[in-house]
Amino acid sequence: MPLDLTALGNHVAQALAGAVLDQSLDRGELTLTIAADTLPRAAEFLREDPQCEFRLLMDICGVDWPKREKRFDVVYHLLSMSRNQRIRLKVMTDEQTPVPSIAQVYPTANWFERETYDMYGVVFSDHPDLRRILTDYGFEGHPLRKDFPLTGFVEMRYDDDLKRVVYQPVQLVQEFRDFEFSSPWEGLRHGAPGEPPVSTDRSG
Repeated sequence: MPLDLTALGNHVAQALAGAVLDQSLDRGELTLTIAADTLPRAAEFLREDPQCEFRLLMDICGVDWPKREKRFDVVYHLLSMSRNQRIRLKVMTDEQTPVPSIAQVYPTANWFERETYDMYGVVFSDHPDLRRILTDYGFEGHPLRKDFPLTGFVEMRYDDDLKRVVYQPVQLVQEFRDFEFSSPWEGLRHGAPGEPPVSTDRSG
């Protein structure tokens, strides 16, 4: 029988002394905050321990907290098919401190870690091939950081004279405009050009 989530968290914390910094149970999901330097050991334990058997790494994602000293959370979602349980691991890091790769424990971490590096700039130590995976060659910055501009830094277009794609700094062709949107439930407040305003009086 699978352990209930509270017992599972206690079991992992006891087996990995000093590795589990915090555990929380919210909406039926268990989250363990792990010390970053113990991550490979914790991942291997969760995969091999008979009471865990989290054999599948489903996803790795990042979270950006710009005002926090350790700016990034790296979140790992694990699944035990034999026990029909899920667990979430979370480690915290800053912009300079690398997080140990778990690609040797879960091979699927290879591309997930590359995506987290590409989108957030989190570096993974001992990764077999840490390079961008979604953005183009020479891309500047990391698009999912909260301080990344919505327009980006460069734009791409086809140059008909050079007969190739070229990159150039983003140039906004017009000033920012404040669009007035109306609710589709209320209808337009103003009629089309040349027509009288739309009445919103429903008393009749």
